[in-house]
Amino acid sequence: MLEYEQNLWQQGKQLIAGVDEVGRGCLFGDVVAAAVILPRGLVLEDVNDSKKLSEKKRDALYEVIMAEALAIGIGIVDVRTIERINIKQAARLAMKTAVGRLDPDPDFLLVDAEKVDSDTEQLAVIHGDALSQSIAAASIIAKVTRDRMCLQWDQQFPEYGIAIHKGYATKMHRARIMEFGATPMHRKTFLRNLEAEQQVLF
Repeated sequence: MLEYEQNLWQQGKQLIAGVDEVGRGCLFGDVVAAAVILPRGLVLEDVNDSKKLSEKKRDALYEVIMAEALAIGIGIVDVRTIERINIKQAARLAMKTAVGRLDPDPDFLLVDAEKVDSDTEQLAVIHGDALSQSIAAASIIAKVTRDRMCLQWDQQFPEYGIAIHKGYATKMHRARIMEFGATPMHRKTFLRNLEAEQQVLF
């Protein structure tokens, strides 16, 4: 998990930021990105793609990363902006915002399969959250941040089970949309893609 970082450290790069986002494929809610600079030599046991970790393990690693990181930036892009500029551009904007909130500034970005709109030198790593500790750390911060937002959204819209499925297109979520209609937090452009097969009305 440190091969990419080791190569960059050997090239003289000191402040390497991992960057990742969560919520791209959801029907509901904002997209969240995180950028994380970890200290050189830190090894996080069991760190991995956040989706492969239990909630308990993610929460524990979140606390460790928050305590140990040299810098953490978080970017959030809301549903209205997602609808206006499309989800791919919204995810990139969230990443750009997260990187822009790092202090100190990074001298290299390791990004999970994307390009960030930044002058900082960077590398897109396919499946980066499973290959780079820095990207995996960003994945965990973004995932836990968004999951906690889902708990708040669940209180606003208790009929939909947001705390359970986190806004993804599960069978339960689709059924609740069919029963209750869409909320202002649902991504209408995503629902249109489901409309033909699901008869979703909003």
